[in-house]
Amino acid sequence: MATFLVAHGAWSAAWAWKKMRPRLRERGHELLTPTYTGLGERAHLARPEVGLNTHIEDLLAVLAMEDLRELILVGHSYGGMVATSVADRAAERIAQLVYLDAFVPRDGQSLFDLQSTEVRASMREAARRAGEGWRIPPNPPPPDTSPEDIVWVTPRRFMHPLKAFEQVVRLGGAVDRLPRTYIYCTRSSPGDVFGQFAHRARSEPGWRYLEIDASHNPHITVPDALAAMLDAIATSA
Repeated sequence: MATFLVAHGAWSAAWAWKKMRPRLRERGHELLTPTYTGLGERAHLARPEVGLNTHIEDLLAVLAMEDLRELILVGHSYGGMVATSVADRAAERIAQLVYLDAFVPRDGQSLFDLQSTEVRASMREAARRAGEGWRIPPNPPPPDTSPEDIVWVTPRRFMHPLKAFEQVVRLGGAVDRLPRTYIYCTRSSPGDVFGQFAHRARSEPGWRYLEIDASHNPHITVPDALAAMLDAIATSA
């Protein structure tokens, strides 16, 4: 049995991984999906000073309080920023690191550093216009999201703190020594930002590269396929 810990994406929270819990449990695994400060059921804690460093501390606290060891850390989308720093600071607790269509920063990079100038400007303008200057409204779900899932996810996706996209990660190199897998979602959207990390995983040593026939949120749109893939990663370790 493996223990999976998820660093979820932007605008998301624990609820978004609800479909995955029974599927991984059926395969004998445990799935932990803590919610970052200021999102989901913790939205009442949102404030301008919440940022990437807050979310990193959120997950480090879960590792310590639950005394988690030999776990598989999964970073989805923005969660790759969180997972990278958590893995670097607590590498002794982590068996392997899985990036699910996620950002993979290097030392000194922010999420905005990994985006285009146009995307950065658009998000900052959206925060100014609709988020009181410090929160970014949600991106729309992928177009292949079912009508039922649209109804489910829309009221639960809250604005994300701008500071989380602006703060940089500080890495000491421990994360690069961990077993790492990149799962690339092949139904990419126009202007696909994650292709750069798929290329990195294919070309750099120390990576295992996988693809899934899904858009950006396979834990919502194709949970059976994702559960099978995560199970295979756990059992092949």
